[in-house]
Amino acid sequence: MNGPANPAVAKPMVRTVASTQSEMTEIILPNDTNTLGNLLGGRLMHFIDLTGAMAAYRHARTFVVTAAMDHIDFIEPVRLGDLLMLKSSVNRAFTTSMEVGVKVWAEHPRTGEVGHVASAYLVFVAIDEQGKRQQVPQLQPETPDEIRRHADAMRRRMHREAEHARRKKERLATAALEDAPLEDAGDEHS
Repeated sequence: MNGPANPAVAKPMVRTVASTQSEMTEIILPNDTNTLGNLLGGRLMHFIDLTGAMAAYRHARTFVVTAAMDHIDFIEPVRLGDLLMLKSSVNRAFTTSMEVGVKVWAEHPRTGEVGHVASAYLVFVAIDEQGKRQQVPQLQPETPDEIRRHADAMRRRMHREAEHARRKKERLATAALEDAPLEDAGDEHS
């Protein structure tokens, strides 16, 4: 399928949250479960990552890589045979990265009962074929919920950056201690 020849059409400077929304549905099979018949947490994280990547790709319209899974809540177990429904959208776009929210529901196939089972926030970075970061379009939230999620994403980013700085400082302090010469321990060995 050939896209538009005009790059401005292919990559608008602003996109809406609605244009990034992605959905995925899976049936939970025996290979997806643990010995209790519940969906493996790592398998659920894989589904979340895929659904989140679809939203990020729709926004960036270039390759995206997962930079962080910022937060995940496992709320209820998902059972063998359940239908898993995942929905994602970009919450906020920064320069080359995007925060994506993913919400997950499970549907019991016989009763039709649906329950919220997990939520997660992920950060994706847009890159080209050589792995070089690419600028992403701005995101225009339109609804009150989108505006709230847009603001919340900035708070989470500030928290991520503060935590990153704290860990870096801690690593540097630990490295300095490891490189420091050992002082004379007295006459223990005399």
